[in-house]
Amino acid sequence: SMLRVRQGKGQPIRTDGPQTHLAKVGTPTMGGLMILIALCTSMLLWMDPRNPFVWACMAVTVGFGVIGFMDDYDKVTKRSHQGVSAKVRLLLEFAVAGVASYLIVGQINTNLYVPFLSGVSIPLGPFYYVFAAFVIVGFGNAVNLTDGLDGLATMPVVIAAGTFAIIAYLVGRVDYSAYLGIPHVPGAGELAIFCAAIMGGGLAFLWFNAPPAAVFMGDTGSLALGGALGAIAVASHHEIVLLIVGGLFVAETASVIIQVFWFKRTGKRIFRMAPIHHHFEQKGWAESTVVIRFWIISIVLALAGLATLKVR
Repeated sequence: SMLRVRQGKGQPIRTDGPQTHLAKVGTPTMGGLMILIALCTSMLLWMDPRNPFVWACMAVTVGFGVIGFMDDYDKVTKRSHQGVSAKVRLLLEFAVAGVASYLIVGQINTNLYVPFLSGVSIPLGPFYYVFAAFVIVGFGNAVNLTDGLDGLATMPVVIAAGTFAIIAYLVGRVDYSAYLGIPHVPGAGELAIFCAAIMGGGLAFLWFNAPPAAVFMGDTGSLALGGALGAIAVASHHEIVLLIVGGLFVAETASVIIQVFWFKRTGKRIFRMAPIHHHFEQKGWAESTVVIRFWIISIVLALAGLATLKVR
C-alpha cells in the first residue's frame, strides 16, 4: 500500500504489448525493494563478514538494485515505459560487475570448468575478468527480460537460488568437491546462506506477486536478483551450469535476440511477440498457464543442472 500511495498511478504498461496487460495499469512497481531489504538484513545478521564472496555478491545485488530503481523511478515519474537509456544502464552495470569480478577472481583461479567432463577446464587468464562481468550483466538483464508476467521471474529465481545453494555448499567442501570431481572453492559455502536469503525474500514477495499481482518487482528486483545469480555462479565456478539451471532466462533472452535479428534481416517475425512468454499469450494461453508451465520447466532445468554434479 505504501508503494501504491508513493507512486500514484503505478507502473506504465506498454501499449504495444498484449492487450490483456492494459488491465494491469496502476499496479505499483519497485516491489524488489522488499526483497533487497530482506536479503541485506539476513546477510548482515548471518553472514561471515570476512568472506569476500558474500561482499562481492552483495555489491552486485545492491548496485544492480540501485540501477533498477533509477530506471523504475524514471518510468513512474515520466509516465512512460522508457526509463534510463540502455547505454547508460549497461555502462553502470558493467562498472558494478567489474568491481565484483575483481573481488571474486582475486579469490579463485581463472579457469572455466566444463560440466559433465571431470577435470576439464579452459584457462582464460586475464580474460576471465571480462567473462565474469559479462556473466553477471548478461544474467541480470536476462531475468529482467523474463519479468513480464505476474510471478513469472520470481519463482524461477527462487528455484535457481535453491539449486546454487546446494552447489555453493558442495564446492565449499573439499571432501564433497573431490568426490564429485568439481572445482573446490574455499569459502564458497558461505554463499549457500546468500542463496537461502534470496529464496526467503523471493517466496515472501511471491505472496504479493502471484497472479493477479498486487505489486511488480520492477527492474529494482529483476536486475538485482539476476545479477546476484550471475555473481554466485562465477564465485562457485559453475558459470556454464547457470546456463542450464537458468535456461528459462536464457531462452527468453534468445527469443528477443532472434526476433530482432530476423526482423531486421527479413522484415518478418519468427515469434508472434517477444520475449517468448508473450508469444504463448498470443497463441491463446492464459497468463497463469504460461507462468505455471514455465515454473515447471525451471524445476526440470534445475534438476538437470544438479545432475551435472554427478554425471561425468
